Amino acid sequence: MRLRRTAAALRPGRLPAEIRDALTLERGERPLASAATRGGSYVVATSAALHLPTASGGFHRLPWERIDQASWQDGHLHVHTTGGGPEYRVRLPDPGSVPETVRERVTATIVVSRHARLPGGGSVRIAGRRPPGGGDVRWSMVFEAGLDPSDPGLRAQAEQILEDLRRQTGL
Repeated sequence: MRLRRTAAALRPGRLPAEIRDALTLERGERPLASAATRGGSYVVATSAALHLPTASGGFHRLPWERIDQASWQDGHLHVHTTGGGPEYRVRLPDPGSVPETVRERVTATIVVSRHARLPGGGSVRIAGRRPPGGGDVRWSMVFEAGLDPSDPGLRAQAEQILEDLRRQTGL
């Protein structure tokens, strides 16, 4: 019911036509929540992705399964992407239901998440995520702060943990 109210609250007329036209939406993808940024653009949460404004006036499309974590703090939406990709921080003076929609959508993609100690010391968080429309599970590894994710020895240890996890879960 909550999702229905969120979708109903965002009628096409509420999202300016120029913003809607600038979005690259996949077939069947529909806006669920949006909020104006301090700079006059919008953040748009859809059924398949989070669309964040770019400096050039366009949008960067982040599929939900590519977002490692997102948080709402001090008027800013802070988004961390999987695989050590870029981070985004967007000021939203009136966020509406964007923070709740982002949290729900990111959480819904998680199939399995495991925090594991590495044999050589430190830890890694391994997560398997599935796109909203279904498809193959995509895996990501986030190493504890201070560990070098490009270290071949650490990667080999984490890959072994991932293989064990895949075997245990059948994924």
